[in-house]
Order: sequence, then structure tokens, then C-alpha cells
Amino acid sequence: MNAIHRRHFIKQLGVSAATLPFLVGLPSLGLAAPARPRQRLIIMFSPNGTIPPAFWPDETGSDFKLKEILSPLEAFKDRMLVLNGLCNKVRGDGDNHMRGMSCLLTGIELFPGNIQGGSDTPAGWASGISIDQEIKNFLQSREETRTRFGSLEFGVGVTDRADPWTRMSYAGPNQPVAPVSDPYQMYQKLYGQMKDREHLQSVLDDVRGDLKKVRKLISAEDRRMLDEHESLVRQMEKEIAEAGRQKLRVGPPTLEEGVADQNDNVPRLSRMQIDLLVNSFVNDMARVATLQYTKSVGSARMNWLDIKDGHHALSHEPDKDEVSQEKLVKINRWFCGELRYLLEKLANTPEPGDQGSLLDHTLVVWTNELGKGNSHTLKNIPFVLVGGGFGFQMGRSLKFNEFAHNRLHLALAHAVGHRIETFGKPSLCEGGPLDLA
Repeated sequence: MNAIHRRHFIKQLGVSAATLPFLVGLPSLGLAAPARPRQRLIIMFSPNGTIPPAFWPDETGSDFKLKEILSPLEAFKDRMLVLNGLCNKVRGDGDNHMRGMSCLLTGIELFPGNIQGGSDTPAGWASGISIDQEIKNFLQSREETRTRFGSLEFGVGVTDRADPWTRMSYAGPNQPVAPVSDPYQMYQKLYGQMKDREHLQSVLDDVRGDLKKVRKLISAEDRRMLDEHESLVRQMEKEIAEAGRQKLRVGPPTLEEGVADQNDNVPRLSRMQIDLLVNSFVNDMARVATLQYTKSVGSARMNWLDIKDGHHALSHEPDKDEVSQEKLVKINRWFCGELRYLLEKLANTPEPGDQGSLLDHTLVVWTNELGKGNSHTLKNIPFVLVGGGFGFQMGRSLKFNEFAHNRLHLALAHAVGHRIETFGKPSLCEGGPLDLA
């Protein structure tokens, strides 16, 4: 109900404004604000920059043509936003791969640390929360948008090593969130049997008791770290309780058996993870997800494309090396094809309890840690948005004048009703949310 309507109601009925908060929840008066349509966010990452001449449309506005890398998305062109001119302007410690990855969704500096990259200054983890987790926390704070997990972090070919090159999601300062790269492990997390949950609860009970014993023996500084561990235990206990209550709308997908988490299986692992992601959305287990392919400096060998070179090594080759450029275009086009598979799954899945498809209520953001691999630039970071539910005017190619990518994150937050004034480094939010309406 808008302000004018409410003032008219107050005047007509002869009640005071102070009474209004007690009346808006009464359905028969029709004063309650209409429920916000279901909204979901997926952020998909692929590494090592793009090939600008084969990626960015030459045209702006609604009459644009897709270049070779984006050509798999032709069927979704009227539901796309291609955003050129967004830059990661975060500076400080670490090399561009490190800041490109760990500042991509946080928009804030890395802590000082001892992880040495290709620059003179080593670095640590990001010093702030990432936008996926910020939106997750906002949705989880409201009963009507709360889900079992809040967010799910999927990986494809992500190595076990943990460092700023491998993490883009952060629950807070110095709190990287690891993607689950094994689809069988993700399946167990989503659909584990009750006896497994009972065993886990038993383990957590023991852990909770042990942490209480240790608390008396440690310093105040260590207690702060212990608080984080106890918070994690509480979150896991909450997920177990939610799992026991949740009834599945759709049964879990059938996964191919025995697919090892290895380089040559990446195409099969990708489809398994996407199937799990879409099924988790159908069953309303989460409304935020990330889908991370390899990592910054990702060196997958795309043997399934008949490319024997490592991706990262290829991305360092000069522009004049036409053979390497063709291979890189082919690699990036393959990532785009996986995005198309995700979009098709969403588009062909009916929205539970509502009209349209999952894609009508889901915005997918495809991005990268670099604008261009061989220059390691953080300018013109690829951002392609596809889908619906966020109120953006889709079907356009837009060009900005080196805007900080923090402004896109602000726009995403505002689109779900989270009206924060800044996100990440405040000085990089000048100009406010990106205008995509």
C-alpha cells in the first residue's frame, strides 16, 4: 500500500496514524503490502579473463548482436543484460588474480597476509562479506524468504587448496566460504538420510560440550574465534532441524555413479552440479547460489575440446598469437554453453506454486576475475545478467564509463528490498546503485 493510499484510509476512517501499524496485517482491510514475488540469485564464475573482441557486442541498447563467445545465449538474448565498463577498483595488497577473485563479490580490500602472489605485497583473505552472502543474510532474516540453507556454494573442478585465488564467497571479514566441488558430497548435504542427520547431531552435541570446556581456558581474543566456531555449530544444527521438517516438492536427481572429481570429468561434473542446483531451488532449499568453475589462475586442460594447453597458461599468450586466441575463444564459449544449460533447466522448470518458470524468478550473473587474461586488467570485468525476478530492463547491451563494480552489487541488493547505502569499500559506491531499470 503506498503512502497516499494509507493517508486517504486514515482520513476516511477517522483513525490516527499511530493505529495504522496495528491494522496493516488484517487481510480484510486490504492494507498489507502485497507479497514480493519469489526472487533467486545465481552467480556463476569462470576464470582468467575473456577475449574482448569475441565477447563484447559492438552495439549498445536493445539492437545488439552477440559475438562468438556469447552466441550460445542467442535464445535468451531478450532476457540478457551485457554490462561493459564495470571495473574492480579495489587496490591494496595482493596481485590482480588475488584481488580479482577475492574482491570480485566483496568489493573491498584484502587483509595483509603471508600469501605471496605475483606482486611485491603478499595478502590474506578479503576484509568484508560478499554480495551473495549479504543478500542471503537479508533473505534469511525474514520469515517469508527464509530457507533451509539460505545459500549453496557449488564448485566444478575447484582444487582443495584454500587461498585468495580459490575463494570468491565470504561470510564476513576473514571468513572465506569454500565451494563444494564434489557433487556426491553436495547430494549428501542436500538429501542425506535421517540416520546420517542423527549421527551428525550426536557429533555436534559432543563438539558443543567440548567448546564450552575450552572456553574457560583461553584468552579473550581466542574466545572471539571460538564464538565463530560455535556459530557454525548452531547453523549446522539449524540445518539439521530444517531438513527434518522439509518435504521435497520434487525428488532428487539421479546422479551418474563413479564420476571422480578429476580434470577430464569436468563436463560431466558440471551437469551434475547444475542439476543439483536447480533441484535445490525447486525444493526451496536456498534462494542464493554460486557456481564456481575452477579458480583464479585455473589451469584446467580442456581435453574435451581437444585443447591440451592449460587454461591459465593460454590466457598469458599475446593477442597476436592467433592459435592461442582461437583456443581461448573456444574455452570461453564452452563456459557460456554451460550457462545455457543452466538457463534451459531453469526455463523448463515450472515455478512451484506460481506462474511461469524458475528463470522468471531467478537472475543469473556470469562473471570473471579479470577483464583480459594476458594484461591481468581489472577493467571491463565481464558481467552478463540473464533471467528475471529483479525488475531490471533486460534485452540490452550497456556501456558504462569505468564504473566501480560495487554499484552493481548495490543494485542487486536493492532489487531484493535490501536498501543498503554502500557495499564493500564505501568510496567505491559513489553514484549509488547501478540504474538497470
